[in-house]
Amino acid sequence: MISLGGENYALDDPLVLAALGAGAVALLLVLLLVLSIRAANRTARLGYPLSQLSQRVQALSEGQERLSGGLHHVTEAQAQSQTAMLQLMERRLAEVQGQMAETLHGTTRRTAHSLGELQERLKTIDRAQENISRLSGDVLSLQDILSNKQTRGAFGEIQLNDLVRQALPPDSYDMQQTLSNGRRADCLIGMPEPPGPIVIDAKFPLEAYEALRRAEDKEARTRAAQSFRLSVRKHLRDIAERYIIEGETADSALMFLPSEAVYAELHGNHPEIVREGFALRVWIVSPTTCMATLNTLRAVLKDARMREQAGAIRRELGLLNADVERLGQRVENLDKHFGQAAKDVAEIKVSAEKAGRRATRLDSFDFEEAEGEGRVVPLSRG
Repeated sequence: MISLGGENYALDDPLVLAALGAGAVALLLVLLLVLSIRAANRTARLGYPLSQLSQRVQALSEGQERLSGGLHHVTEAQAQSQTAMLQLMERRLAEVQGQMAETLHGTTRRTAHSLGELQERLKTIDRAQENISRLSGDVLSLQDILSNKQTRGAFGEIQLNDLVRQALPPDSYDMQQTLSNGRRADCLIGMPEPPGPIVIDAKFPLEAYEALRRAEDKEARTRAAQSFRLSVRKHLRDIAERYIIEGETADSALMFLPSEAVYAELHGNHPEIVREGFALRVWIVSPTTCMATLNTLRAVLKDARMREQAGAIRRELGLLNADVERLGQRVENLDKHFGQAAKDVAEIKVSAEKAGRRATRLDSFDFEEAEGEGRVVPLSRG
């Protein structure tokens, strides 16, 4: 690598080599000219003959011709090197263009694929946004429902109805049953005595619970907790007074809370209200504990119905036993008839064999064996 005028040139570059060769030849010519001139001057000074000078001039001209031939060869070699270098540069440029085209094509394909995936994801996001919007509308509708006491009560009754329908047989309960005191029970389960029919009433103290949940400081929480306890206590006393009727219903009832959160708040932070419900014989249940209670009641109903049907089952078993005994007697009689029939068939077979043998002897007029078996009836002579 050499540097000239701030530019760098590689020693293995054909152009650099050609330039160096041309420079060397030019330098050689200059040296030969200088030497020739010095020789001529020296010859003139020494007084060489003219013939010798002409010979030197002729030799000098021949050297110039050889030098021009060398320069021609160098020029041709330089032109060939330039041509080869241009061809090499063209091939390299074509390869680079091909690689760039392939790279651009692959990049375009990957970009198109990425754009397609991005479009699909955007569609998925749009669908999710629509679902979220629809769900938000449903949540707002649910909030509208729960904000009204009547619709909130209907919500609890519907949830209770679904649980009871899943757990109990249809003939074991009545929804919205009117009692003798004119009160209408959300659900009356026909349990046997004891304990008797059990009432389940749905209550939803949502307003008091929401106020308790929104309380920000200690004082507000204390007031909201007191309001929540008063609301639940009122529901417990109303159920105990309205739905526990001596001689008509069981001596206990169930208060159904259609919210696990309200149930957890009540049992976690207000156990005295739960104990008050125990004293009033009103058991507080959530959707989960209500389903467990209903399954227990279903087992009790099944056991009670089995006991009610025990007498009928015993009667049916007695009749079945008598039928089996009669069937055994009739099978025995049939076996006797089959035995007698088999005996009769055997006797008939023996008689048939004897009759066959006698017919054979009669057909061959063989009476000797017949005499041994019995008296031979003589033929009448006339």
